[in-house]
Amino acid sequence: MGEIVRLGLLDSGADFSIKYLQEIHLFGQTFHLTTTHVGLAIISIVLIVLAIMVNRKIAKSKPEDTPGMLVNIFELAVGMLDNMVQGTMGKSARKFRNYIATVFIFALLCNISSLVGLRPPTADYGITFAMGIITFFIIHYNGIKANGIGHFSALCKPILLTPINIIGEIAVPLSLSLRLFGNVLSGTVMMGLIYGLLAPPVTTGIPAVLHVYFDIFSGCIQAYVFCMLSMVYISDKIGTD
Repeated sequence: MGEIVRLGLLDSGADFSIKYLQEIHLFGQTFHLTTTHVGLAIISIVLIVLAIMVNRKIAKSKPEDTPGMLVNIFELAVGMLDNMVQGTMGKSARKFRNYIATVFIFALLCNISSLVGLRPPTADYGITFAMGIITFFIIHYNGIKANGIGHFSALCKPILLTPINIIGEIAVPLSLSLRLFGNVLSGTVMMGLIYGLLAPPVTTGIPAVLHVYFDIFSGCIQAYVFCMLSMVYISDKIGTD
């Protein structure tokens, strides 16, 4: 997760740490506002504003109207995500496409947020672990709903591998969260080192090319992998047709 340091502590060189921005005293407790909180707030506001704008445009549009660029972009994105979920989960896709689409868009925006000067929230393990835990509960809730007691008895088949099966289930949120966190953090560290080593005139050229890989390409891949693994784990518990 990187060492949390106070803002202004690193005056020069590589800078890729989570930073304290402000101490907040509330109800006798001290809370720390960090770059992760700021990034999450900005990304959440962007998602909410875009959702409201698209919803209003669609609600006001008529069948004979030509869709605008924003609506076309979102229709294309929704269609691609629907196809991805449908191709993996079959008839169960309808129940999970909203969750998978939300996670994909959120993770993608978090992963590429460094393009606008933010520290990616997904480079903080607290964020990716929360995403992994949410998916973990969705997996087992739907497994119990679909199979009842058989959801637990399946862990004992064969009986000698019961401990390994249990460990494998517990490892799911750790695997999901660490994979996303590790890849995003590695890109953040690499870009921090590059910016710390290069002189200012050069930082306008070489890093821009590297951002294409570490932020855009890798960010898209990691968001896709997280969602794909989530769908595979859920499908494994409920079955697909």
